[in-house]
Amino acid sequence: MTLTTTFKTLHNSPGSRARFSPVLSQAMLGAVGVMLSISASAAPSIYPTGTTRYDPAKALNSFVLFTGGDNIAHLIDLNGNSVHEWRDAASHSTLIDPAVNGGKLGHVFVTLDMTEGKGTDLVPGQVSRRVAKTVGELDWDGKTVWSFGDKAPGGAAQQHHDWARLPNGNTVVLANLVHPVKGFKQPQVLDDVVYEVNPAGEVVWKWIASEHINEFGFSPAELKLVRNADIADYLHVNNLKVVGPNRWFAAGDKRFDPENLLFDARNANFIAIIDKKTGKIVWRLGPHYKAASEEQAQPRNVPRPVDQISAQHDAHIIPEGLPGAGNLLVFDNQGLAGYPTAAVPRTGGSRVLEIDPVKNEIVWQYTGEDSGGPAWSFRSTHISAARRLPNGNTFIDEGQSGRLFQVTRDGDIVWEYVNPYSRIGKDKLTGRATANNQLYRGQPVPYEWVPAGTPHSEKAVIPPELSQASIPPGP
Repeated sequence: MTLTTTFKTLHNSPGSRARFSPVLSQAMLGAVGVMLSISASAAPSIYPTGTTRYDPAKALNSFVLFTGGDNIAHLIDLNGNSVHEWRDAASHSTLIDPAVNGGKLGHVFVTLDMTEGKGTDLVPGQVSRRVAKTVGELDWDGKTVWSFGDKAPGGAAQQHHDWARLPNGNTVVLANLVHPVKGFKQPQVLDDVVYEVNPAGEVVWKWIASEHINEFGFSPAELKLVRNADIADYLHVNNLKVVGPNRWFAAGDKRFDPENLLFDARNANFIAIIDKKTGKIVWRLGPHYKAASEEQAQPRNVPRPVDQISAQHDAHIIPEGLPGAGNLLVFDNQGLAGYPTAAVPRTGGSRVLEIDPVKNEIVWQYTGEDSGGPAWSFRSTHISAARRLPNGNTFIDEGQSGRLFQVTRDGDIVWEYVNPYSRIGKDKLTGRATANNQLYRGQPVPYEWVPAGTPHSEKAVIPPELSQASIPPGP
């Protein structure tokens, strides 16, 4: 899918080099014979989707996996062609590294079955709560080869946000647990739990967040705010990663045992490592950071101590063999979160941060300014992700606007793609049609992770100058 293929009606904010123009030139429209008539929306109503920029010589050429608003897991090449699909993939999907999956190529984790679940009104705005009843692994042909749900506590996986295959063949699943917790104002909390599940679908290890609340670094005053939160989703853990082999553990720092698990809590503004053997928190970043000024932009000099992170996503240790290996990479949304709510720059944007987890220093970052735009030209206050690539580029999912891109260490955008698969719905109050092309998470997928012969294209896509990307008035 190329620059001129599809138009959607949802937001893709304008902003110099940090984002491509929201409109197309008439010449480009004429080239493909596409002109859609759509009603105006609250945001720019015409902008390109699919691949909008691509320099094959500077980008790390690969596939990318994501689940669109059509509930289909799309494996695309960097020209935007959907080269393989897994249908009924619910909200997200993850392609499994063959190195921890017996060499099997093209296997994905997806949600297999949703059900109405306990917990109506646990989160404001949720008039009903649908939960993952069964999650599983699909092979390249879409056949279910592993599943978890019927043997889960309560008979439903209640998986959310993340999952990972372990080297021993088991699978760790991030899930919810709805239950009363002593000392909380809410009669039941939407707790976070980690299950380790064996190939037979049986839970062999579990960890419950509320049992470790005194290890999360809250002061007594902050802990009082947590326990008296107005919502039951008091932590909202959105990420679970295996720490993996790393230089810190090799040097004797047992906190970074490769078998340990790393997670981040969006609503509570901290990232932590669980000791797999004891269940205790052995490393933590946050919830306390150097304060950021509400009126001033975040500093950009590096290295520097970690400053205010807020509502973060996709924290993980950069794997061995990649530039920055052993450092922590995290998408810092700069959304509203924390106990109390953190002060974040009023007109700022999001950031991707690379952090030395021993010194707690930021050693590299990406912001809108690094691509020549204002801070707010790169902004996603929820969802989103970032991954380091073998050539030193960083893959970024600016989830709120459905934008995936690769950026060099110097801030040059060498590949960019806007999700064309919107979720079509209807406003509950007005009945007006709605469209939303946000992406929870995109995943870069090496060519060798899927069966040989899977087609892919590597053709350059050169966007027009912004002054030329416009649609003149009709006759």
